[in-house]
Amino acid sequence: MAPNGIGQTDFWNSLLAGRSAIDHITLFDASQHSSRIAGEVKNFDPKLHLGGTEVNARRLARHSQFALAATLMALNDAGLTEQDVRPNSALPLVLGVSTSAFDVIEDAMERMMEHGPNRVPTHVVHASNPHQAATLVSQYVPLITRALTISSACAAGVDAIGVAADMIRAGKVDVAVCGGTDACVTPLAFAVLAKAGLLSARNDDPEKASRPFDVDRDSGVISEGAGLVILENLDHARGRGAKPYMEITGHSTRLDPDLSVPGSGFFDTMTEALANAGKRASDVDYISAHGPGHPVLDRVETDMIKRVFGKRAYAVPVSSIKGVIGNPLSAAGALQVISCCLAVRHGLIPPTANLDVPDPECDLDYVPRVARRVRISCALVNSHGVGGGNTTLVLETVKPS
Repeated sequence: MAPNGIGQTDFWNSLLAGRSAIDHITLFDASQHSSRIAGEVKNFDPKLHLGGTEVNARRLARHSQFALAATLMALNDAGLTEQDVRPNSALPLVLGVSTSAFDVIEDAMERMMEHGPNRVPTHVVHASNPHQAATLVSQYVPLITRALTISSACAAGVDAIGVAADMIRAGKVDVAVCGGTDACVTPLAFAVLAKAGLLSARNDDPEKASRPFDVDRDSGVISEGAGLVILENLDHARGRGAKPYMEITGHSTRLDPDLSVPGSGFFDTMTEALANAGKRASDVDYISAHGPGHPVLDRVETDMIKRVFGKRAYAVPVSSIKGVIGNPLSAAGALQVISCCLAVRHGLIPPTANLDVPDPECDLDYVPRVARRVRISCALVNSHGVGGGNTTLVLETVKPS
């Protein structure tokens, strides 16, 4: 559930083509805003994408709808049914969210200002709750017996996957649903994000606005979407005949040791995640970078990769999918995990779109503009969140039984 496609096929084909999904905003009148571009999920139809569930979409936040639709897609892709889950066993949903329901809150505020406090809809109490997306999914997917919300800014989706993996590794559950969802393409969200310098102002050329590692980048581009995956104990997956995409073997979350250097915590997370996986830097075939197209963050992540990998940093392909999808906040890292799984399955690294002239301080192999055929056995996924949170996952191909 991404700006560049609803469903795995469209998402992957767009990534491979480096076809940007950034466009002029249609969800609200952005004519008075300094940034008027975003990555919107186009052609999303609740009646079509919510699996026939009896959902009153008008009473639900957009990111909650995305989460439910993406969960249904993930379950279908995994072929997971009620018969595959042991009776009375817990099936948790661990969902990352970065923001509250801006769309619901802003609409309620407008109604109150126009009609008075007695005309505010009562559904706002539930729809604007940060935990609502997770509870909505659990309400309409009977397999899910437990819901947990993780809110760690843009890293929340990857953090949710890491938490779910830890649950399985500890033997608490056999299966988990996890990932991230966000939708904050709204007037207030864009006003404050632009004021904070977090939005590109390349309004005249939206498809070229998100430019990870390019010398001409001015900032990131906010988008929306959801990425949900199914994690399983390997024996459980093999027992039901499932074919796993990859295995999560390492996970680390750390704060930036120096808040004036956002992303500086990547040195610790990459080092620790590799150690947890029992891997060395020499084992890594690909890095899915956070790479939001921000002047500082791209450079710092590059520096941290060099510190961890040494001379080998120049030999490891690194790419950012944000040139295509923008930054859908907590959904971004989860979509990176999905893109890594597809990269392994197809033997292709998705390119960094719009990387025309690399920043001299960003001098690694970023797979610019064109996909590359590479065999991947071990990959890293990096994700950073506002406030100084960093997370790295180590993904490996599943060894034959």
